Amino acid sequence: MEENINPNKIFFFDTTLRDGQQTTGVDFSVDDKIKFSSALDELGIDYVEGGWPGSNPTDDKFFQSNVNFNKSNLVAFGMTRRPSTSVSNDPGLNSLINTNVGHICIVGKSSAYQVEKALGISKEDNLQMIGESIEYINQKGIEAMYDAEHFFDGYKLNPEFAMNCLLEAYKNNARWIVLCDTNGGTLPHEVEEIVSEVIKKFQEKDLGYMLIMILKMPLLIH
Repeated sequence: MEENINPNKIFFFDTTLRDGQQTTGVDFSVDDKIKFSSALDELGIDYVEGGWPGSNPTDDKFFQSNVNFNKSNLVAFGMTRRPSTSVSNDPGLNSLINTNVGHICIVGKSSAYQVEKALGISKEDNLQMIGESIEYINQKGIEAMYDAEHFFDGYKLNPEFAMNCLLEAYKNNARWIVLCDTNGGTLPHEVEEIVSEVIKKFQEKDLGYMLIMILKMPLLIH
């Protein structure tokens, strides 16, 4: 990103086209997604998450529709490589690469409990999945973002591991790290306390320029 960027700028990451349709009765068509994303571009939202290519036909067709933005950046969402595959052989990760977008946000666990119970792998394996996936995206000339799933719950139980997940993405040149309250149970004062601890782990010059937090929000347009 340009060196002369305003260090006080707040970046918005909108998730309407993915998170916004994960509600009973909401089912966007490709045409809906094109209209919504055009409206978000008009508003000047910095990042517009278009969906998860490779997960369903609607998202595949949307990313094939050659959406042209004037102000916004289109983001493809997906997950880190799977535990049993390499980055070059992972079909999900390569579906993201093949959308030819300039920005990819990958979700990866940041809770030791989720890693061990939901994924059934070691904490070290999870860190490797995050780092290798971010590195692979960067090697393809694409801006990589890490979506730290279950971060706040994970931090409360094992702060060292949750932080190590962020640092793994950071050292592999993630452009943005997204701190997620996946279950929605973290209170505002807890968010403040935990984010304050996160900030201490990164160099001052990187805060606001390299990392730290994008507000992910579904935006309803009438």
